[in-house]
Amino acid sequence: MTVSSLAPARTAHHKVTAVRVLRSEWAKFWSLRSSWITLGVAVFLLVLFGAIAAYTYSPDAVATGGPPGPGGSDGDSTAVSLALTGVTFASLAIGVLGVLLSAGEYSTGMIRSTLTAVPRRLPVLWSKALVLGPIALLLSTVGALAAFQLGTPGLDGERIALSLSDDGVLRALAGAGVYLALVAVFGVALGVLIRSSAGAIAALVGVLLILPGLASLLPDSWYDTLSPYFPSNAGSAVYALHETSGSLSPGAGLAVFAGWVALALAGAALRLVRTDV
Repeated sequence: MTVSSLAPARTAHHKVTAVRVLRSEWAKFWSLRSSWITLGVAVFLLVLFGAIAAYTYSPDAVATGGPPGPGGSDGDSTAVSLALTGVTFASLAIGVLGVLLSAGEYSTGMIRSTLTAVPRRLPVLWSKALVLGPIALLLSTVGALAAFQLGTPGLDGERIALSLSDDGVLRALAGAGVYLALVAVFGVALGVLIRSSAGAIAALVGVLLILPGLASLLPDSWYDTLSPYFPSNAGSAVYALHETSGSLSPGAGLAVFAGWVALALAGAALRLVRTDV
């Protein structure tokens, strides 16, 4: 057998495929210490703040006009809303992880090697999102369930106490996992789009936390119309137990927030394909 007859087989063996790119990104993700640490921090914050909110809830404070504790500031608190008090903190941690997964390669220069191995580029972006999204979904959902279960004894006998079998509880807890998974993918997209860890983290915080506050400066009629469609407000509707006045339904909130994530991914894909690294 000649050398020339072996060449096609060798080339086919090393052909870049979507599965191989996905396996490569999976290996890179778990080889980073920051992945383990940040995932652990996100779940820890979710469980910790949820349990604290449940055990410090005080209906007497609500009755006298005071705050019920870390879980809320009014009588609309439920066992689910208390359990998910830590979602905001967990979203920052898991969003930062998404940024580090993508923008970190630009900081170290590893992106050049990655795109040399995968010249079509886009499979790299999709693989990063497909690696982090399901992991964030699984761990966040488990964390939300753990926060609810740990807080249940603290609300024993309270009017707002709920069990997993009550209507909407499992849907809301699973919704928290879906929201945090989308935040993780949003972080990946911002990292590729901005190509700077610091800049992408600042954009993440700005969009999720600062934008709703700045929007309150708008005229009331404008704010009431636009507020439900802001990323964090639409996302919070996904894991709300009950639809409130002026907010989106869980399904509509999911569609809107997923649209924001898709828009960020589209921008990231466009820049990845059209500009040099």
